[in-house]
Amino acid sequence: MDASFASPEPQIICRSFRDAMAGGGSVILHGRPRPDQVQDFARCTASGLEATPRRLECRFLYDSDGSALFEQITQQPEYYLTRTESSILAANAARIRELTGAVTLVELGSGNSEKTDYLLRAWLARAERVCYIPVDVSESALAWACSTIRATHPGVKVIGMNYEYQEVFPLIAQVSPALVMLLGSTIGNLAPAEMSRFLASMAASMTPDDYFLVGVDLVKERSQLEAAYNDAAGVTASFTRNLFARMNRELGCAIDTDAIEHVARYDAVNEQIDIFARFTRQQTFFLAPLGRHLTVGRGEMVQIEISRKFRLEQFVPYLEQFGLAIEGLFTDDRKWCALLLLRRMAG
Repeated sequence: MDASFASPEPQIICRSFRDAMAGGGSVILHGRPRPDQVQDFARCTASGLEATPRRLECRFLYDSDGSALFEQITQQPEYYLTRTESSILAANAARIRELTGAVTLVELGSGNSEKTDYLLRAWLARAERVCYIPVDVSESALAWACSTIRATHPGVKVIGMNYEYQEVFPLIAQVSPALVMLLGSTIGNLAPAEMSRFLASMAASMTPDDYFLVGVDLVKERSQLEAAYNDAAGVTASFTRNLFARMNRELGCAIDTDAIEHVARYDAVNEQIDIFARFTRQQTFFLAPLGRHLTVGRGEMVQIEISRKFRLEQFVPYLEQFGLAIEGLFTDDRKWCALLLLRRMAG
């Protein structure tokens, strides 16, 4: 999902976090109030649809309905990424724990935290108590994950953060040494400039005792990639249309979602999947929070997400530019996906 790099009221976030860390139980901390979130959604929607080319920020895909649809996507037979990454974690979680030592686990874009269970078990095998800090914009996914982890692993202290990634970067120093995780090739949702800002901001918040575990989807055949984002059951198409259904629910747009097509295709030049919503007829809709009308023409496409694919021989040197040195590299037998364990270098 896209990242925006302004961090509102960091002192309040840090104070709430310190209180949660000092407390005895698990807790979920929440970000901006609901009215502020709706205004942010409206402003970003207006600016994105007025841009050339038109685009929407993919962070808005993950309301409660969108999060549930995404979990369904991960279970589709065409969507190899979740199963493959899970197998890598299952095989290597204990080794990752050996390399990092007893660090706090901080997961960005945690979703339902299902894959993280492999790491939690590896940590608990060496300690009675573990601190896990999942960060997600989806309050429903975060609540479900926190409840499940508390029930399954009483030895895990969970501090859920209903924030965007960059808002929690100032907290890394408070829990150092830490392992910051970004799984599921979520980093591939960032355009090149966004990725550079994200990595620079994260690395600046880390100490030489901190680690970064990042999952990436590797370049492979066009047919396999496009099938993963065009599942036969149409779940990904529903995920795309749900963004506009969310606009109806929260912004009062009254968009005809049946007149929106899901389009996902591989761009071989930039080595990424581009995902669009194509309008099959012209629609004019009202953004109630802003009091504005917008029109999208018949046949026009709105980009809602990208998913970049990676080559390790290029990605590892790129990460080194941000002071992140490779400590471990884990792949599946088919070399479809990879997990990179990096350490923040001194200096």
